[in-house]
Amino acid sequence: MQGLMQDWPLLIHRVIDYAATQHGNREVVSRSVEGPIHRTNYKAIHQRSKNVAQRLKQDGIVLGDRIATLAWNTWRHLEAWYGITGVGAIYHTINPRLFADQIVWIVNHAQDRIMLTDLTFVPLLESMADRLSSIERYVILTDGAHMPPTKLKNAIAYEDWIANCNGQFAWEQFDEKTAAGLCYTSGTTGNPKGVLYSHRSNVLHSMSLAHADALGIRNSSVVLPVVPLFHANSWSLAFSCPMMGAKMVMPGAKLDGASLHELMESEGVTMAAGVPTVWLGLLAFLQKEKKQLSTTKYMLVGGSACPRALIETFEKDYGLTVVHAWGMTEMSPIGSLGAVKDHLTSLDSEGLIDLKAKQGYAPFGVEMKITNDAGEPLPWDGKTFGRLKVAGFAVTKGYFGLDDAILDEEGFFDTGDVSTIDANGYMQITDRSKDVIKSGGEWISSIELENLAIGHPDVAEAAVIGIAHSKWSERPLLIVVPKEGRTINPAQILSFMEGKIAKWWMPDDVQTIAEIPHTATGKINKLKLREIFANYKLPTDA
Repeated sequence: MQGLMQDWPLLIHRVIDYAATQHGNREVVSRSVEGPIHRTNYKAIHQRSKNVAQRLKQDGIVLGDRIATLAWNTWRHLEAWYGITGVGAIYHTINPRLFADQIVWIVNHAQDRIMLTDLTFVPLLESMADRLSSIERYVILTDGAHMPPTKLKNAIAYEDWIANCNGQFAWEQFDEKTAAGLCYTSGTTGNPKGVLYSHRSNVLHSMSLAHADALGIRNSSVVLPVVPLFHANSWSLAFSCPMMGAKMVMPGAKLDGASLHELMESEGVTMAAGVPTVWLGLLAFLQKEKKQLSTTKYMLVGGSACPRALIETFEKDYGLTVVHAWGMTEMSPIGSLGAVKDHLTSLDSEGLIDLKAKQGYAPFGVEMKITNDAGEPLPWDGKTFGRLKVAGFAVTKGYFGLDDAILDEEGFFDTGDVSTIDANGYMQITDRSKDVIKSGGEWISSIELENLAIGHPDVAEAAVIGIAHSKWSERPLLIVVPKEGRTINPAQILSFMEGKIAKWWMPDDVQTIAEIPHTATGKINKLKLREIFANYKLPTDA
């Protein structure tokens, strides 16, 4: 016997419909690419998203067509998402930090029909347009006054493109499992892989993450999504904020510490979300200029492991609650959050920081397990390392255009991460399986060494890679970037680390470089570091 509830499909357009109806006057503030601050609200976003849908239909876009966006976080990008999904098409977000060849590959693989892009990226697209065979038109996210001269095919200013649309458009209706968004992995090894989100998965993921122990979003929240829309759904903020009626503050192209601080103070931001490198930049600005954060109380940090020292400094010196998160493109993307469970609030200050340095526990809708290489389950004791596998309503079951089976016999996806899970359910990434250092048959966590090293007052950023060793197979090399005006003393760094880790985990050497390379998603590019230090020989290797 089935229940007698209404069939109410979980479609993305219902989110912006709700925001316009219940929170229509709530602001969406953007630092425009053209320069000035732009102000709108959910009612206007809703209206203009219908204009986008109307125009897409006029241009012959049909259910399942892919529409590329190469753009920063602004109101135009946000309303385009809702318009694209409302007509049954698929928004395909492109990371501009990818190599040109990778962008060409994913656009052609996705067979995108229209490209929406910001002024910033017009020269980039002009350099590769002759290789983007499926693109029929380029829509530049600006108005006629700022439209640049360009040879891009059928190029038009966004405001001119939707100018003759009146918004008298009824959203298309379809099954909630219909594809809504497409995002490709960064492809550090091999070609990028496409993850295809559904309307259902996006709505459920956003609902799951809006609650207090996750993103902590309320109607009274003022949210700064520093994480770009092209980073796996902007961690659901593009949906969760309208769903809760929170004010959104979109940073546009300026993500430096000074620009972010200006927005946070002028707009009264209460919650911000971004990757560690962004928050390290903000922290450096705050410390140098002796500034404070007067309204921001909640910071979500994800994308790569958050250094313990970063959490400690923001919490103790600036009064923030820092929540460490983890996820993947394949998970829509959030898979765990580091909120403190009630029975653990009695931990002392050091214990709480240690807890928050972990990636956290799975929210409702995500199941986790750790296994050995044979697929056998391992205990949740906080010590045993294993391969982290996940399942849930917003976890991929395959890649776009590929038939490869990627789930185990129980339907779990192997994340490629090595982790522990403690008795309280808190997961801690110890490494990517390809980055873990195997020394004398035992594993050493490069992430733990990095997070420890960055706590030294002279270190701005740190990375650890394994270097071949004739006796131990591999040993850790610590690579550091000094803070401005500081000099690195390797002996002092190693002395700082002593007693905080097992002796055999201690790096065999410390090397200083001017800049650590990063991937397109802001993670440390260890593949590049291995190339840089390919001929390096450890002083301990006789």
